[in-house]
Amino acid sequence: MAGPSRGQRPQAVLFACRLNAIRSPIAEAICRHLFGTSLYVRSAGVIKGDSEPFAAAVLDEIGLDLKKHRPHTFEEIEELEGLNFDLIVTLAPEAHHKALELTRTHAIDVEYWPTPDVSDIGGSREQRLAAYREVRDMLMKRIKERFDWRPGGGS
Repeated sequence: MAGPSRGQRPQAVLFACRLNAIRSPIAEAICRHLFGTSLYVRSAGVIKGDSEPFAAAVLDEIGLDLKKHRPHTFEEIEELEGLNFDLIVTLAPEAHHKALELTRTHAIDVEYWPTPDVSDIGGSREQRLAAYREVRDMLMKRIKERFDWRPGGGS
């Protein structure tokens, strides 16, 4: 089965980044919130990261909970549930290369959404939170546009 054409909403999406700690879990949480069960969503990383308190904090600000998220690698997702996704959205170059490598023999579309890595941002707590908010808001906007979100209906 071929993946959805660009502009069509897929049935199952995997968000991926270098560590499954900030960008991909934020995207997963936003997508789940917006689309509920009408879209199957997971996230993974090239390598397993640790849960990130700043990511949880900026999602908490908009009423989303990241506390139950447990980081996974591509291999763990593949082992647990297979690569049964219509679309893999990569948020980091390392994840994009890994997704292309894994999908050579699968009919899965891969899209690259360059997203800043804020894991090593320095500064005060407020400066770091501001950087995480920018990523959260950028992902929210991109997800709404790509998956044609409609207020009130979720789809």
